[in-house]
Amino acid sequence: MFAGLLWALVAGYAARMVPEHLKGRAIAIAMVGTPLALSLGIPAGTFLGAAFGWRLTFGLMSALTVILVFWVLAKVPDFPGQARGKGFALRAVFALPGIRPVLFVTLAYVLAHNILYTYIAPFLVPAGLAERIDLVLLVFGVAALFGIWIVGALIDRWLRELMLISTALFGLAALALGLAGTVPAVVYASVALWGLAFGGAATLFQTASAKTAGEATDVAQSMIVTVWNIAIAGGGIIGGILLETFGVAAFPWSMLALLVAALAVAWAARGHGFTPVRRP
Repeated sequence: MFAGLLWALVAGYAARMVPEHLKGRAIAIAMVGTPLALSLGIPAGTFLGAAFGWRLTFGLMSALTVILVFWVLAKVPDFPGQARGKGFALRAVFALPGIRPVLFVTLAYVLAHNILYTYIAPFLVPAGLAERIDLVLLVFGVAALFGIWIVGALIDRWLRELMLISTALFGLAALALGLAGTVPAVVYASVALWGLAFGGAATLFQTASAKTAGEATDVAQSMIVTVWNIAIAGGGIIGGILLETFGVAAFPWSMLALLVAALAVAWAARGHGFTPVRRP
C-alpha cells in the first residue's frame, strides 16, 4: 500500500520542483533511488538477517523509516494539493489522448521484464550459471545504473527516441537469449543490454505520462503504478505457466512478442503519448 502511494506521487512531486524543461531530469533523479535500493538493500538485508537475525533487521528498517519521515518534514518543500471538487475522474484521465498508449507500453514492457526477472534462476540453469545468479544480477544492476544516467541526461530533449531505443535494445537482448541463451557469454552480454534498457524505463513511462496528462499528473501516475503492479503479478503468473508448459526456452520469445507490440504502439504514438520534443 505504501509503495503504491509513493510511486503514484513521487514523480509528480519531483516534477513540481523544477521548470518545465527540467521535469524529465527531476523524475530521473528521484527514480535513481529505486535501483540503488534494490542493488544495496537486498544484499544488506540478507547479510544483517543472517548475522544478527531478522528481528534486528526489521527493527532497523522501522528506525530508518522514522528518521526519513522527520527528514522529509524538515527538508522537502511543501506544495498545495488540489482544492476540493477540483480532482480528475479516472475515466476522464484514461480518455485523454496519449494516456492509453503509455499505459499499454508500460504493461507490455514491464510484463516482458518480469517474465524473465521472476524466473531468472531456472533460466540460468541450461547455461551453467545457476551458481552465478549474484554475478548476473550485479551485471544487470550496474548496467541499469548507466541506463538511468543516460536517460536522466537526455530525457528532456529525446524522450520519444529514448523510449524507442530502450524497447528495441530490450527486444534485441530477448532475441539473443532466444537464439543462444545457453552460452554464458551471450547471457552476460544480453543481461547487460537488458539492464541498460530497463534502468531508465520507469522514468520514461512516468515522464511521458506526466507530460501527456498535464494537470492530471497524479491520477495518471496512479494508473502507471497500477499497470506496473499488474505486470509484476502477470509476469509471475505467465512465467510460471510457460515454465511448467514449455520450459525456460519459451521466456525470450514471449518477451520478444510483447516488446514488438510495445515498440509498435510507442512508434505509432507520435502525436500523443510519446511525442517528439521540440528542440531549439
